Amino acid sequence: MEENIGQVQSKPVDNIPQNDTNANKENSNKPKENVGKTVKQKKKPPVSGNGWANDLRKTFDSNERMHKERLNPHNKLNLKTNGKIRITPLGGLGEIGGNMMVIETDKSAIILDVGMSFPDDSMHGVDILIPDFTYLRQIRSKIIAIVITHAHEDHIGAMPYLFKEIQVPIYGTALPLEMIGTKFDEHKMKQHRSYFRGITKRKVIKIGEFEVEWMHITHSIIDSSALAISCEAGTIIHTGDFKIDHTPIDGYPTDLQRFAHYGSKGVLALLSDSTNSHSAGFTKSEKTVGPTFDMLFAKAKGRIIMSTFSSNLHRIVQAIDRALEHNRKICVIGRSMEKNIDVALSLGYLKYPKDKFIEPHEVNKYPDKEVFIVTTGSQGEPMSALFRMSIHEHRHIKIKPEDLVILSAKAIPGNEGSVSAIINQLQKAGADVAYQNYDNIHVSGHAGQEEQKLILRLVQPKFFIPVHGEYNHVRRHVQTGIDCGVLERNTYILSDGEQIEITPKYLKKVKTVKTGKVYIDNQRNKKISNGIVMDRQTMANEGVIIIVAQISEKEMKVNGPVRVSSFGLVDGKQESYFVKEVEDILAHFVDHIKESLLQNHRAVEEELRKVVRKHCIRKYRKYPMIVPTIIVE
Repeated sequence: MEENIGQVQSKPVDNIPQNDTNANKENSNKPKENVGKTVKQKKKPPVSGNGWANDLRKTFDSNERMHKERLNPHNKLNLKTNGKIRITPLGGLGEIGGNMMVIETDKSAIILDVGMSFPDDSMHGVDILIPDFTYLRQIRSKIIAIVITHAHEDHIGAMPYLFKEIQVPIYGTALPLEMIGTKFDEHKMKQHRSYFRGITKRKVIKIGEFEVEWMHITHSIIDSSALAISCEAGTIIHTGDFKIDHTPIDGYPTDLQRFAHYGSKGVLALLSDSTNSHSAGFTKSEKTVGPTFDMLFAKAKGRIIMSTFSSNLHRIVQAIDRALEHNRKICVIGRSMEKNIDVALSLGYLKYPKDKFIEPHEVNKYPDKEVFIVTTGSQGEPMSALFRMSIHEHRHIKIKPEDLVILSAKAIPGNEGSVSAIINQLQKAGADVAYQNYDNIHVSGHAGQEEQKLILRLVQPKFFIPVHGEYNHVRRHVQTGIDCGVLERNTYILSDGEQIEITPKYLKKVKTVKTGKVYIDNQRNKKISNGIVMDRQTMANEGVIIIVAQISEKEMKVNGPVRVSSFGLVDGKQESYFVKEVEDILAHFVDHIKESLLQNHRAVEEELRKVVRKHCIRKYRKYPMIVPTIIVE
């Protein structure tokens, strides 16, 4: 009789003889148990007493061995290999955004994502931040490709700046490549589109010493991917940004089968998104926003204006579908929103007839109840289209009573004040604002703890390295990894610039490379030096003093009046008193200056700067920028 091992065949207890003298004898010819294999076994007579208990104990023991084997990633790796792989993050750890990582062997290196991040309030005149490329310049001869996970700005925003220095093939799906292409066009680098290499998911591509497979994963932007990167040392899985949405808008759920496939073969290391590692449970499906939109569109009496992240095309799709159901025309406003929707329409990700869209200058030709506007500005950005509408400075659209404004986005940490300000402004203009007063008006694009656990259990990595997030995010993710069976000694909290080396036998830190941020002025697409940004910070925080004076070298005294101006240090009433202070300091300075110093104008100005700064620190507790111009005659 054929029996499938692992299936328990029940036997009625009443049929077991109680006085079987052979009950304790083992059948030496009993076949070995092999999980998942069908074997032939001879029919045995019923056993009694302790014999039945022994059989059950053996069944329990064999299942215990099976569990230990299937949950042990070590026996799936090639411990005899001399291969090793090095991982160096240049951005995205200890921060939100700016994601960039180098993965290399002795001969080849690939760059994983090239993202940007946003400046804080102290970085005056800075539009974006990009990673420092110093390490990439050092290993330039090894770099063979850039691989892209998805099209968010924090993963592709720095591409034009890197490509001005290093040109190598760029591998990715259609949407991220086209988004990068539009950036190249803006930077007058259209010729570099020739480096694009479109990939097919589930198809392994040979890149130098690596074999790379893109695996579909769900996120808050369409066509996102995780990566399986294999080399002699083993396979590394990088999830990219993700959540596990079983009911995505486009019908393409996360390709869990591929994660399980690599997990069954053996995974050296898992690098996984940590952004929502503090969120218990599962992140809600994008579809949960739909019913909220249904309710809002049904009750709206005038225009509906929705603002969300311009990259969240599935959110935009849900809103447009509701607008069309209510016979509203669609107006798209905002540079990034227009660009993303145009790209998605041209590539086929979105499918809408052109006659359903109208231009901003056509909005007033239609009754308010027939208009739906999708726009930028959900984070309260002062230059965004929504903000300009709220203060009546937009060329075509001004917020008015009976407008319904839907803010379908959560405030990014640090933007809470800006979001609150624009809500106040919209309400002052008479609009009804739907934001956090509706539970499902927004859902995250990042995995909660249960989704993180699912990936960990499918992949079963030997080493676990949380990525993407601040320190508290990755630290919490480490604990989730330990809860899912990863040995604590096989986890590692990585920081930007740290280089680690991994083999099937060990994970260790190798060195620290130079990293940091480079400031960018987006108006000119140029870098801003650190010195300029520091000067701006000093002027904003400490003030400025400008001194113009003439010194007679022969008489060793100040000639004529001294012109002193200060900004941001003292108020108008104290200005005249402060000018007198500086004049006295200058006169004393000239009286005691070394005659030889007067031969060098710059040296004189530097010494005067030190003297005036000491006075300001002592009296005003400030470190102002001091700009002296001294003419020696």
